[in-house]
Amino acid sequence: MNDKTSVIFNNPIDKGTVKKAIKSKKGYIKKFGDDYKKDYKINFKPIDTLDFIGAENIVFGQENQKFEDNALIVGNIRMGFGHYRISIAMASAARALGYKPYWLDLASFDATGSKMIRKQNDMYSTASRISQKNVLFNKLLWEPLNSEGFKKITYNAKDQKNSELLVPIFKNIDKDIPYIATHVWPSQGAIHAGMTHVVNAIPDNWPMGLHLSEGAIHAVQTPFAYFGYKTLNGFNKKPLNGMPEESLKMVGCFIDHELLVDLENDNKRRKERIKNGKPLRILMTVGGAGAGFNMFLTMVKHLIPYVKENKVALFINFGDHVDVYHKMVKKLKDIKTVNYFNQYQDLKKFANDIKEGDCKGIYAIYNKDIFEAVYSTNLLMPVSDLLVTKPSELAYYPIPKLFMRHIGGHEVYGAINGRECGDSTPECPTKKEVKAMLDLVIKDKELIPHLCDQIDKLKKDGHYNGAYECVKLAVGKK
Repeated sequence: MNDKTSVIFNNPIDKGTVKKAIKSKKGYIKKFGDDYKKDYKINFKPIDTLDFIGAENIVFGQENQKFEDNALIVGNIRMGFGHYRISIAMASAARALGYKPYWLDLASFDATGSKMIRKQNDMYSTASRISQKNVLFNKLLWEPLNSEGFKKITYNAKDQKNSELLVPIFKNIDKDIPYIATHVWPSQGAIHAGMTHVVNAIPDNWPMGLHLSEGAIHAVQTPFAYFGYKTLNGFNKKPLNGMPEESLKMVGCFIDHELLVDLENDNKRRKERIKNGKPLRILMTVGGAGAGFNMFLTMVKHLIPYVKENKVALFINFGDHVDVYHKMVKKLKDIKTVNYFNQYQDLKKFANDIKEGDCKGIYAIYNKDIFEAVYSTNLLMPVSDLLVTKPSELAYYPIPKLFMRHIGGHEVYGAINGRECGDSTPECPTKKEVKAMLDLVIKDKELIPHLCDQIDKLKKDGHYNGAYECVKLAVGKK
């Protein structure tokens, strides 16, 4: 196992930071046990929701199963919906280019490294919730940590050491299988385990030491991110050695094949609906951590009169968090919704029916299955006119977008990128601003068509081809 903690891209890390990193790893071993000598056998389980791309989930079993010759592994973790959503895009692109996608959720196993990930994710989610309730905590700790704290190269040292705990999971995985990671820990774990074709797909536009995984090809979505990682500017008080060219590639946005294949016609239908005075279809995605709930509630309340006047049709995906739906209903007692709860096949039919047909009212979507919960948004994006979201992973998707307030300082730069590219509104951080922007896009019939035209131009320029390019990098194609 090569040391990736004391020197990162030819930049020595101070002894104090290295000492803390070693202590952190030892702490997790003490808490969860040392499984380095375990022989975890690899099995596969079909993912029914993703049957259209033939994705199979990697699980532990009694005897090893053999990977198909055209295998490509997507390494990920469940951390909100974002990394799962990007992983689906990678699996989709892999299938479109002729490869068999395998799904490796490193947080899902009964292994020491998995327990380490779940522990850190719990701490992150708790802090995220607190940040939305405590202004002082958010201003003094959470925002600076997400923008500047995670940016420091020294932050990477501890993650590199902790990710060594993931190595046992890879013991029976062929080291030469192409591998795309949609979070840095699966990338670091794969490199420590000796995987030879690793792509580290970086989800954010704000360059951070958090995302470094030396030994992998770092794939970024934007020119801003490329320059930041190439120079490692701001990662330390003193100038650093930058990243070598072979370790960094700008590839474009990470988007599913299914969302791109008929995108121009999706935009054409959007413009026709607006021209013909149809209700503006607004899609909202609700985070399970509760972050931004009050802003979300404000928007729904503001849109109800528009829904009653048939000026808006509202789709709300509550993901796998039905408690958030009940919380909303309790706050808005007179709200009436058409519910698609654990009715994924019915939702697929609904999305297909309204592709050319009409719809009105408010639709609430919930699925207890994580894959159905995430992919419900994908089903509705092509038939929606506007996506309302915080500027996280969805900031890069090819649909007109309205950005509500960011959660964590790093997301600010997703909104800036969307504004610069011209496929979204600026970020609307206050209730007053988000209500005003909703009024504008509903009443001004030229705004959404303008965004649609820009999306068409961006697609033509290859702006959304990032997932395809990651697959090509992983399999060694130029």
